[in-house]
Amino acid sequence: MTTFDRREEGFENQFVHDEELRFKAEARRNRLVGVWAAGKLGLTGPAEEDYARSVVDAAITGPGARAVLSKLTADLTAKGTGVSEAAIREKMAELFKVATAQIKGK
Repeated sequence: MTTFDRREEGFENQFVHDEELRFKAEARRNRLVGVWAAGKLGLTGPAEEDYARSVVDAAITGPGARAVLSKLTADLTAKGTGVSEAAIREKMAELFKVATAQIKGK
């Protein structure tokens, strides 16, 4: 194996690692934003966990972050919480940073 081959393999391994980290952070972010939204919806206990799980499921069954944003916007609007789509986007960005730090801290 040449030096070039080893460098290429190293870059490929780093890419795989970074993508795995991003995937885990997005999943954790979706759960965290689900818990946040559940609080806005007045859900607690098992209902809170069920709602957070439904947000994670929305990302899996739909187009990722867009599906999460759509679900949260629809649910929070239907409940009349007054939380805007922009506020949800901001919270998602904030919680992505938190989730990334939590994943890296493991």
